Amino acid sequence: MPEILHIMVGDVLEMKKNHPCSPKSVRFRVLRVGSDIRMVCENCGRDITVPRLKLEKNVKKIIREDENLQK
Repeated sequence: MPEILHIMVGDVLEMKKNHPCSPKSVRFRVLRVGSDIRMVCENCGRDITVPRLKLEKNVKKIIREDENLQK
């Protein structure tokens, strides 16, 4: 059984594929968590909702909000 990623509101997700708005846009900020994940593109501000199973396959890295504050 696959392991569920622990995604929280405020996390920044770095995806394997980029968003169509820019070739360098791979980061999305999480707005809502549940069976669907609602997130916003850090580059263009586009708001999207993706099913959790589909999203978990495409996440490359999770950047926690508290890690950003410590740097």
